[in-house]
Amino acid sequence: TRRRFWKKVDIAYSEGSPADHLLIRLDGRSLKTPSGAVLAIPTDRSLLATLIAKEWSEQESILHTHSLPLTSLAARAIDGLDTPSQRKGVVEALVEYLHTETICFHEDHPANLVKLQKERWDPILAWVKERFNTPTVKVFDDIFDVRQDDEVVRILGDYVIETYNGWDLAALERIVRSTKSFLIGLRLIEAVRQGGKEEASFGVHEAALAAEVEVQSQTERWGEVEDTHDVDFADIRKILGSATAGVV
Repeated sequence: TRRRFWKKVDIAYSEGSPADHLLIRLDGRSLKTPSGAVLAIPTDRSLLATLIAKEWSEQESILHTHSLPLTSLAARAIDGLDTPSQRKGVVEALVEYLHTETICFHEDHPANLVKLQKERWDPILAWVKERFNTPTVKVFDDIFDVRQDDEVVRILGDYVIETYNGWDLAALERIVRSTKSFLIGLRLIEAVRQGGKEEASFGVHEAALAAEVEVQSQTERWGEVEDTHDVDFADIRKILGSATAGVV
């Protein structure tokens, strides 16, 4: 158990290496990542730096690491996604989720589940094909002998490798692993990167709804389990919201 040892949290511009970064300081000492690197946030991600500082300001007498999601996201970007080879390895692992992709397994009953799949998943599948000019993403009705189209996997993987920096990839990785869906993660990160109408049409709320289709179907049929279903939905929204905070 670690106790809060600092009184003041502030943000300062880095004077040395790395330049043009923001440092989160506890009583004047810069935060560091688990590997010992300075937790330096690029100046174009000033919102992330502000939110990380807020995480540390709000810690009470006992330090709760689970309440530092943005700090851990930044540390992941700095320690584990700093080089092209690191990012390539992570992307290769993430695209494997396409073969067990949540939104590609469609049930033909009950009716409310079919309706939710059509409303919340089909637009994402259509977006992938239109946005990246891929073959049609395969949809499956069972879990046996399934494999996504290799060309879809290649196109999406290459796109992320070529255009995502460590900060974007850290966000995508967290969303994919939390939702078990590469496509929900990609759709959300791309919407945030585009901003404006794109983000308004598919933000954190829409991504959370897409991730919780089966739970929503059960809730509509059997009713909500108090302090379970509503808490789960709030948790996934929190995870998605924190992940996108570092994307610009």
